[in-house]
Amino acid sequence: MARRFREPWGEDYPHREVTEAVIAAALRVQSALGPGLEAEVYRICLAHSLQLDGRQVLRDVSQDLVFEGMLLAGVYTLDLVVDGKVVTLVRTVGRLDDVDFEQLNSRLRLSGYEVGLLLNFRAWPLKQGGIRRMIHTRPKPAEGGC
Repeated sequence: MARRFREPWGEDYPHREVTEAVIAAALRVQSALGPGLEAEVYRICLAHSLQLDGRQVLRDVSQDLVFEGMLLAGVYTLDLVVDGKVVTLVRTVGRLDDVDFEQLNSRLRLSGYEVGLLLNFRAWPLKQGGIRRMIHTRPKPAEGGC
């Protein structure tokens, strides 16, 4: 199950410090570059900005998928993984829609990461509809189940 950005989070949610650092860096990047560039430009600049902040950033992390014993190598990519905790997908679209949320949710579920951010750098300013946070929670196993 995933929770979306505008749902109530309270003050305590997983990897809050990291997500806030990513959002702060994204705001700096958009402020400096403005809207209208390709997603790859924002992704590279965001990774650079986070690294300058002392964050560990992996870019374009290729992920494998195993289905019924068959390995599908490099079938999907995580745009950024920050501090080994937060998956960040960078977009430049008119508005984020269900497919963007489904992609992030699938990537979280399949990769085992719990927290993800969707950043749409076309939204100006970024704070107005361009930032979505998602937490993927694992269902609890049934008691006495198999």
